[in-house]
Amino acid sequence: MTGPADTAEAGATSAPVSGRDEPEPALRTSSLRKTYGGTVAVADVDLWVPRGAVVGMLGPNGSGKTTTIRMLLGLTEPSSGSVELLGHRMPDQSGRALPSVGALVEGPGFHPFMSGRRNLLRCAAMEPALYGSDIATAVRQALERVGLVEAAERKYRSYSLGMKQRLGLAAALLVPRDLVVLDEPTNGLDPAGTREIRRIIAELHANGTTVVVSSHLLSEVEATCTHAAVLQAGSLIAQGELATLLESGGPNLLLRVSDNDSGLEALRQSGIPARVELGELRVELSETDAPEVVAALVHAGIGVHEARRDRAGLEEIFARLTEGES
Repeated sequence: MTGPADTAEAGATSAPVSGRDEPEPALRTSSLRKTYGGTVAVADVDLWVPRGAVVGMLGPNGSGKTTTIRMLLGLTEPSSGSVELLGHRMPDQSGRALPSVGALVEGPGFHPFMSGRRNLLRCAAMEPALYGSDIATAVRQALERVGLVEAAERKYRSYSLGMKQRLGLAAALLVPRDLVVLDEPTNGLDPAGTREIRRIIAELHANGTTVVVSSHLLSEVEATCTHAAVLQAGSLIAQGELATLLESGGPNLLLRVSDNDSGLEALRQSGIPARVELGELRVELSETDAPEVVAALVHAGIGVHEARRDRAGLEEIFARLTEGES
């Protein structure tokens, strides 16, 4: 979602310009659209996901997140537009792309009267990269990875919602993937399970796997993702590096100085608006930058003991973006 130019501001969602020395993305869409009769579910989405990124796909209920994900994976046919997945055009070249993709979409679907292990064995048998004794080994490792070893012989119908989510994730991770797509992966999980999902996503990222996560838990996205895409009413209203999106909320600089009153006066004489807040100086960086602020204080003989940025949280940015498009 970042190409030659980030699209971090609301409404700025154009894809990167072709012809630049940018690596091929893990996935991209062009004017992706889905309609159901007279209802537009997804409206001309241009999505760009760089390889190796962890992308949080955000949006209120009904914003088009799941429909977009289903079109990315070839589960739903677009009304118009195109999807390219790992360099392959979908759905025509899905046979080349999908073996390298693991996905958990709209909750896992398994045979209710089979055990968790038996269900995974059936999934593993359909993996082109697994055969013979590799199948049992891959299943065992996947169960260990998601913490389901002790419940592996229980029938699927006896699983809790969180356990079903874990088994679905295990199926997505049976073999190494270039891309993993997770639709609400923490649904039904307790805090310990949520931390495990966070750990698994971090492992995937460390190994160079691209991860796309659809979630309504903004705190989880902020904790795990490198990039974000925000959808509202079927439209992509912002996308880019998470740090850039957060900076778009108006960064502030907090300073701990030797004398607040003298520091405040020195900044005002330099034409830099500031205020004292909770024993520190707060400066909005909309019209200046941090080095200029620090230089003004030092030039006035004010001791600067600490300077740190204070950014808007993802919840604040998300509310501003979605409310602005309502």
